Amino acid sequence: MATSATGTHAPQLDEKRFTPRELNGARILCECLIAQGVDTIFGYPGGVLLPLYDVLAEYPEIRHILVRHEQAAAHAADGYARATGRVGVCMGTSGPGATNLVTGIATAMLDSAPVVAITGQVSKALIGKDGFQETDITGITLPITKHNWLVMETADLAETVKKAFVIASTGRPGPVLIDIPKDVFQGKTFFKGYPSEVKMRGYNPTVYGHVRQIKQAAKMINEAERPVILSGWGVTISGAFDELMELAERGDIPVINTLQGLSSFPTAHPLSLGMPGMHGGIHANHAINDSDVLIAIGTRFDDRVTGNLKSFAKNSKIIHIDIDPAEIGKNVPVHIPVVGDVKNVLQVLNKYVDKRQHSEWREKIAEWKVKDVKRRENEMSRRGRLRPQYIVQQMSEVLGGDAVITVDVGQNQMWVAQHFNFQKSRSFVSSGGLGTMGFGLPSAMGAKIGLGEKTPVWAVCGDGGFQMTLQELATLIQDDIRVKIAIFNNGVLGMIRQWQQVFYDNRQHSTPLISPDYLKLADAYGIRAWRVTEREDVARVIAEANEWPGPTIVEFVIPEVDNVFPMVPPGGSNLDALSAEDVDKQH
Repeated sequence: MATSATGTHAPQLDEKRFTPRELNGARILCECLIAQGVDTIFGYPGGVLLPLYDVLAEYPEIRHILVRHEQAAAHAADGYARATGRVGVCMGTSGPGATNLVTGIATAMLDSAPVVAITGQVSKALIGKDGFQETDITGITLPITKHNWLVMETADLAETVKKAFVIASTGRPGPVLIDIPKDVFQGKTFFKGYPSEVKMRGYNPTVYGHVRQIKQAAKMINEAERPVILSGWGVTISGAFDELMELAERGDIPVINTLQGLSSFPTAHPLSLGMPGMHGGIHANHAINDSDVLIAIGTRFDDRVTGNLKSFAKNSKIIHIDIDPAEIGKNVPVHIPVVGDVKNVLQVLNKYVDKRQHSEWREKIAEWKVKDVKRRENEMSRRGRLRPQYIVQQMSEVLGGDAVITVDVGQNQMWVAQHFNFQKSRSFVSSGGLGTMGFGLPSAMGAKIGLGEKTPVWAVCGDGGFQMTLQELATLIQDDIRVKIAIFNNGVLGMIRQWQQVFYDNRQHSTPLISPDYLKLADAYGIRAWRVTEREDVARVIAEANEWPGPTIVEFVIPEVDNVFPMVPPGGSNLDALSAEDVDKQH
């Protein structure tokens, strides 16, 4: 992760190309993006953006992906960023084009994804006059961006672009927005080149933790008898995969991953306990509750993780490591705070952590885990039914550790989180904080473009979430984006139906969902597709779809009534998770 105002991953610039000269704003923007190392923009043209689109062909270094809806552009830029660690770039015109980006920007903000959104604006003389397609997009996005700008002078473009990328990628990453009036694109100025660095008073993220605090944390860890690590998305952002592994193995400390922290630690590792919280493992929730030291790394203690705060980790002393000081103590009282970049902090912390063994503690956790193993065996035991848990397990076995999985939001998301075996960093992409349906397919597009042909990218969607952005199938074909799509088709909005069943006395309303014939839909777009209804066909079809040299769709027809368990009631303690048997007794 970039950690300084000059940025990292800086490309080698062609000095002859970037000589001072007079350029219009559109060309200055393109020159700056190339200098920054941007290779892809996800966007959709519109009136005030035409001066920019007029010159894009002059810059073949920038690939423009024409999405079918601007929300998909934002999600694709987000997926690109999460899968690669580089800043994703999206673009929309003024008015509806800009507002269509809002959900994607908010998604990136809640999950700390580095995205630069570029919007066109009406000419300066029309701002505030309710001109055609005028919207105050900087006002709208102020609460959901790290920072945004309305650029009123062409001469300010280069410095603004540099600031945008620095802010998006340093400290706690997040989305930024640059709003550019049409006449700023058209205006000319003397372009002196892309700034190598910028100074921003008041923006100075703390990237190195205080050594005294780190030593205190190490002492607490060394004295612990029942330590647990809670690993979040911050571990992945900072690239601390190896450092987390060293800490866990050195201290013999079990690792629990938040939803966003999945793939920050190998699922199959003996110290991995999987996910906690509302749909987390029983053993993971009990381990947090009975721990004497909880080491929270790069996580914000989301309510889906903690459940009722009064009962969360009530026996634990908490060490919280995070680059954002606003998160420390916000939801959960902390005994030892360490502010800094996770990778930097762990590199120092590991020097002071003793090699330990916690055999009794791990044996106790293993006893709790038996209940989860029995639950999973029960889920797999019903023959003759194509169960989603089985499908995810088969996907994990067939794809191995090579694939990147993006998910939509709902039951499909939780089944993947519970049953897929993640082996490498940045292999799981999910809308966590905002919970945005429609995220799966476009984020997979961005991930695939960012990672290239060697890495398989699968979007796992429910029939509800997929229908929110299925228009992007056209984008897959037009731009040859070889994403593989798995649709779990149960004919309902599954998670809503489950909540109505469990918490609303089974009063079902507005959950049945009609889908198109996905095979015919795929055929209309020229996409290879399969429909799977039998268990024995699952592995074979996944392998065939994965090997096909183009985008593919696999529709899995699953039972309408399958639920995600365990499930913690809203506002309840994580120790009070409901099982399928509990719900059967209620109904």
